[in-house]
Amino acid sequence: MPDTFDLIVIGSGPGGYVCAIRAAQLGMKVACVEKRETLGGTCLNIGCIPSKALLQSSENFEEIAHKFADHGITVEGIKLDLARMQARKGEVVSANVKGVEFLFRKNKVTWLKGAGRITAPGKVEVAGETYETKNIVIATGSESVPLKGVEVDEKRIVTSTGALEFESVPKHLVVIGGGVIGLELGSVWRRLGSEVTVIEFFDRLLPGMDNEIAKNFERVLVKQGFQFKLGHKVTGATQGNAGVTLTVEPAKGGEAQSIEADAVLVAIGRRPYVAELGLEAVGVALDERGRVKTDAQFATNVPGIYAIGDVIAGAMLAHKAEDEGVAVAEILAGQHGHVNYGAIPGIVYTWPEVASVGATEEELKAAGTAYKSGKFPFTANGRARAMGDTDGFVKILADKTTDRVLGAHILGPDAGHLIAEMVTAIEFGASAEDVARICHAHPTLSESVKEAALAVDGRPIHI
Repeated sequence: MPDTFDLIVIGSGPGGYVCAIRAAQLGMKVACVEKRETLGGTCLNIGCIPSKALLQSSENFEEIAHKFADHGITVEGIKLDLARMQARKGEVVSANVKGVEFLFRKNKVTWLKGAGRITAPGKVEVAGETYETKNIVIATGSESVPLKGVEVDEKRIVTSTGALEFESVPKHLVVIGGGVIGLELGSVWRRLGSEVTVIEFFDRLLPGMDNEIAKNFERVLVKQGFQFKLGHKVTGATQGNAGVTLTVEPAKGGEAQSIEADAVLVAIGRRPYVAELGLEAVGVALDERGRVKTDAQFATNVPGIYAIGDVIAGAMLAHKAEDEGVAVAEILAGQHGHVNYGAIPGIVYTWPEVASVGATEEELKAAGTAYKSGKFPFTANGRARAMGDTDGFVKILADKTTDRVLGAHILGPDAGHLIAEMVTAIEFGASAEDVARICHAHPTLSESVKEAALAVDGRPIHI
């Protein structure tokens, strides 16, 4: 007779495994369903972690090849060992997924190996066995959105999965989509020697992020060697012996043209993965975009079934899923789990990095909110100068009347780390003055955050 559980989580990505562990900490008997051979979901296996491993390795390569000379370091005979770089990526992934497996053992979370299907409220079928549970959390994540007319084979025409596995550096890589995934993976292969062309349907990069940041980021990437075709769409792809021929048209209509590529990365977004879960049979409602409908407590319309992460509304971010996993586990334990969606950062792990939290200027203008803006460039920061990383700036947006921080946007070195201070400020309702009054160590990049906060009031010191 199969075990019965207090909670079964379907999916072991950042949302699922964190939910399972937190529920176990709260005294529940928990199982987590995962059909991969390893835990961790897309993020740890073929997403966040392997891409950051390659981003770090490729940045090291570029530093040696192009930047060390400025520091008086001459290196001769530089050689790329892509096979070793890929092997190291695999080692990083292995360490992380084994870490999750260890945490499951430590917290007595049962791993149910196989694909999960909900057969009824309180019943989940895995590998031919049906398990009973008081509650179910759907945390199955997302998958790449396909593009009509561009057939993916994960060899020449790839999603992010295939782009992590190239065995040689493409001479010309075309990236379809100017979002986070396309720009990060485009950065990896550009650093290693690819000519990179990004084709984006909209007339800007990073739709949804602050426009001023996006425009400046585009200029930085052009300086690095990226080529952009903004306001264009890809309508077809033909493979030949020499590579791939793409048909490209202006998004607003116009004459089509052809672009030749050795490899093509399709990165136009992701969609919820809800296939074969049995949701229709048990009556779980989906919205018009195929996402699981939930209320403020992450509950679906079917009692005892909840959902978190990429399968529900909101940003498709691992840390958003993690926070939701903790929140729903605490709600099921009778506590008051909560996620502040106004304080979730978004980061692009290129170099320089882009990081954002809270409202953009465009959102504030659309809402009719009166605000003040303070900016500070990294060219005026002593530590950035010493590093040789002076591209970009910090921008802080605050309420014009109360001075409360409404948003923060950073383009620059280590932006992903620097944004944490502003996430904290928004979480605790701090004002720009509060941030400006905090003592920041010198010389650090974080002084640029302090100076931007001072600039909100028109009194920066170093510009």
